[in-house]
Amino acid sequence: MTLVSARDLVTDAAWNGNGIGAFNVIHLETAEALVEASARAGLPVILQISQNCADYHGGLEPIALATLAIARRAETPVAVHLDHAERPELVHEAIDLGFGSVMFDGGKLEYAENVALTAAVVDRAHAAGVYVEGELGEVGGKDGAHAPGVRTDPDEARAFVAETGVDALAVAVGSSHAMLDRSASLDIDLIQRLREALRGCGRDATDVPLVLHGSSGVADGVITDAIRAGMTKINVSTHLNGFFTRAVRERLAADERLVDSRKYISPARDAVAAEAARMLRLFALEPDAEETA
Repeated sequence: MTLVSARDLVTDAAWNGNGIGAFNVIHLETAEALVEASARAGLPVILQISQNCADYHGGLEPIALATLAIARRAETPVAVHLDHAERPELVHEAIDLGFGSVMFDGGKLEYAENVALTAAVVDRAHAAGVYVEGELGEVGGKDGAHAPGVRTDPDEARAFVAETGVDALAVAVGSSHAMLDRSASLDIDLIQRLREALRGCGRDATDVPLVLHGSSGVADGVITDAIRAGMTKINVSTHLNGFFTRAVRERLAADERLVDSRKYISPARDAVAAEAARMLRLFALEPDAEETA
């Protein structure tokens, strides 16, 4: 296999009633771990590079080219996606670099401004054959779509899709970014109503898949309930970062004389691969993929 578009992976998952894992790349080792996870699970994966990640690396191009190269040599279908871009020029750069999908995050803007900027991004992306994810919390929501208490209204979601032309929509249903425990409560009834509201309102009367951000704070059983209710693309970052960091700490604690970073990064990479593979199986609704602890 080789590099594919998130359009194909998300569309297939939505058609089958499953979820597709979209995991954030932090550095080269996490990209490698996520591709290994896909191979172990025998399932596709979406590698996401966020605006924050691009800024950390001093720009999008270095981490993007490395991630694209890793995706192209994968044994399983792998997509590379730009996540949470708040700057339209970053979206344009991602398109030029060869990303198959992008997310423009106007969730902190007033509704009219979010619509205008998102629609402009969609026009540029669609002209290049690139799939676009948008975000909508509440009209006028200044704290973004994943602030506590924010919920996306189904009628507003349908109007937003009609006005912008986005292919997928990140919605606010109770999750929150960067949670360190998995205690978030999702509004399953709202997910069902959003799914129904977005049926047939995409390009060529297609359905518009729902995207769950902040999934690190959501327990396994709640995630699978959300997928069955209509969630398709499931974003995870902090949860996997925890596996990486704990493995590094354990390796360094076991050998205070260790100075070769490869010897503590390698087990961290393996830890992420194992957990990401389990989550890919979980999102695919495979039996026995839920944590037992």
